Order: sequence, then structure tokens, then C-alpha cells
Amino acid sequence: MTLRAVVEGVGHYLPDRIVENAWFEEFLDTSDEWIRTRSGIERRHFAAEHETTSDLALAASKAALANAGLEPDDIDCVLVATSTPDLTFPSVATMVQNRLGMTQGFAFDVQAVCAGFIYALCNANALIVSGQARRVLVIGAETFSRIMDWEDRSTCVLFGDGAGALILGAEEGVGTKEDRGILATDLNSDGRYKDMLYVDGGVSTTGTAGKLRMQGNQLFRQAVEKLASTAETSLEKAGLLSSEVDWIVPHQANIRIISGTARKLGLSMDRVVLTVQDHGNTSAASIPLALSVGVAEGRIKRGDLVLSEAIGGGLAWGSVVLRW
Repeated sequence: MTLRAVVEGVGHYLPDRIVENAWFEEFLDTSDEWIRTRSGIERRHFAAEHETTSDLALAASKAALANAGLEPDDIDCVLVATSTPDLTFPSVATMVQNRLGMTQGFAFDVQAVCAGFIYALCNANALIVSGQARRVLVIGAETFSRIMDWEDRSTCVLFGDGAGALILGAEEGVGTKEDRGILATDLNSDGRYKDMLYVDGGVSTTGTAGKLRMQGNQLFRQAVEKLASTAETSLEKAGLLSSEVDWIVPHQANIRIISGTARKLGLSMDRVVLTVQDHGNTSAASIPLALSVGVAEGRIKRGDLVLSEAIGGGLAWGSVVLRW
């Protein structure tokens, strides 16, 4: 028998404020058409002034617990992927743990920018397979609106706020590709590409949060190749072919990157869960948001083979293959 980390529940939260592309026309030399044609984004959500990343993460967690029919003390570990924490420390995860009323277990954050949720899933899988935890609440939550340069039309129109959560539980499988749960993972990073996507502030440099900076054209060229490569690696590890994939649930950064990756994998866009048009790029929150939407809409069903991949600052990238 093989121990698998199996999805038990999923949920998400989006702030009430919806910002259409036209809003940016009021203060930037841009247009709805310019944004849509280059990114696929039509709108995004921005957190209210009083809302923090932990607020969003908490709401998504409660939705996932309700979806799974579980209580907070059923969880052994809370793992949050974020690049926009409430505070330098403590972690967002410990804040969520406290606000859920958990009286046991452990909690920590993972920071790999847009690849953060993939990294968090891989860590959660390792915790379960090693026996360190039986059930892990994995959250991606971001308030990227807090680090936007509102004069930079190449970046500020792309990002949004939100949170998604997924609960993984230990379950015995037979050790084949037909098992439910995480079947294979692949993680990569290359610090030589730091300047393609970074924030120009930090504790030991400026003492400020800083603003997001991105070299979009260079990042695009790296993204499609690296995303397709990591997806193929995870599929190979699992003994699967891309033709067996039911759904690609990618990081929702840019429609051209998403479609280019699907094309390299030989898969139709009909098999892609697409939310970038409504959420924008929510960094580490984008994949769990898309998973939750896919389930809520009745597309992702028990037994479906799901492939997720993401790339973010670092550069850091990776993929996960799981059977729902």
C-alpha cells in the first residue's frame, strides 16, 4: 500500500470590490482592449482598506472546512503560500490557526511568489507521506494591490487579491496512477533570473514593503518553456501521458502563457480551467481559486486527473499531478 495525500475539500474567497479594466483608464494611458488583448484579464478583486491577507485566508479556510465537513481541530497543519503577509512575522498561517480556534498542530508560511501554492502542495504532500501530519490545510492568499506601482501600466493592471484553500488528508492507495491524491510533483528554481520579477523593497534593504517590478517580455519567453517542461516531468514521474489529463489548472497570469503551455502539451483550451479573466493574477492564490471555481461549477469531479503548474519570482516554478 502507498500513502497518498488526497483532496478532501476546497474553498475560496474574493473581496467584494470588483475593479473592471475601465477603472484604469481614469489615471493611466491604457484601455480595456489593451489589457484584454495582452493578458486576457477583464476584471479583478481588490481587498478593502481594512482587509488583510490573513482575513482572506481565513475566509477561504472556513469555506474549505465546510466543503470537507471538517472542524478546525481535525487539521494537523496550516500551510499558507503568500508573498504579501500581514506582518514581517509572525506567519499568516499562525494567524489563521489562531482565528480558526485550533488548539493543536503547527503552522507556517511558504514564499515562492506565483509558484507558492505549488511549493506549498509539495510540502504538504511530503508532510503527509512522511507521517508528520495526517491532514493539512493548504492556503494561497494574496493582497498584491498593496505592492502595486499605480503609475506602471505594465504591471498594476495585471494583479488582483484573493484566497483559495485546499485540504489534503492521508489515505491509503495501491501505488498506481489510478490512486486518488497527489501522484507526482516537480520543483525548480534559478536565481539568475531575479530581475525579471521582484519587489524593490524589504526588511534588510529599504525597510519598506516596496513595489512590484517586472520585465514582462523576458518573463513570457521563460514561462511557456519552463511550465511545459515541469508539467511533462511530473506526468512522466506519475507514468502518465498528457492525453490522460482531464483538466489543466494553471497559474492564472496571462492567457497567452496559459494557451501557449497547453499547446506545447498538446491539449485543447477546452480542458483548461480559466479564471484569469475574472481574477487577474492573484499570485499564490490563483491555482486554489481556480480549483475551487472548477469544483463549484461542476467541471472538476472525483476521479479526474488534474495537472497544475506555475512560475513566479525567483524564478521559481513547478507542477503537481493529482487525481481528484
